[in-house]
Amino acid sequence: MNLDQPLTPIEHWDELLDRARALLHGESHPIANAANLAALVFHSLKDLNWAGFYFSEGEELVVGPFQGLPACVRIPFGRGVCGTAAAERRTQRVADVHAFDGHIACDVNSRSEIVVPLVRSDRVIGVLDIDSPLPGRFDQADQAGFEALAAIYVASLDG
Repeated sequence: MNLDQPLTPIEHWDELLDRARALLHGESHPIANAANLAALVFHSLKDLNWAGFYFSEGEELVVGPFQGLPACVRIPFGRGVCGTAAAERRTQRVADVHAFDGHIACDVNSRSEIVVPLVRSDRVIGVLDIDSPLPGRFDQADQAGFEALAAIYVASLDG
C-alpha cells in the first residue's frame, strides 16, 4: 500500500475502499481502526486539511483519532456540522461551512466539510468528519465513497 501518491479522481474511490477493507481486515479494535482509516483518508485524497473521527458519549461527540490540526474536543449533538449529522443520522455535505448556521470553526482554514454518521445497532456511535480548505470540495461521488468507508469501519467492529 503506497500512501505517497494521491489517487486520481477516476481510481480513487474503488482503490481507497479496497485499501480500507485490507487495512481493517481481521482487526476489530475501534481506536486502532479509526486511527488507520483517518491516516489512509488524509494521505490518499487531495485537498484535505482534516480527516478523523468523533465518538458518541451521551449526547455529545468527543474527538477521536484524526489527521490534521488540533480539533475541538467536544461537540454537542445538534451543534455544528458534526453534531447535526449525529442528531439527524444523515450525512451532511457542506460546500461552504461559513454559510452553515451554527458552524463550529475548529480550523479557520476549513471551507467545506462532509460528515457521515456512524450507526451501529441503531445507535449513533460517532461520525467520520472530513474537512477541506477548498469551497465545494466534496461531490456526490465523494459522499457515496465516505458513506462506504463509514460502513467498512462500522462492519470492522464486529470482527
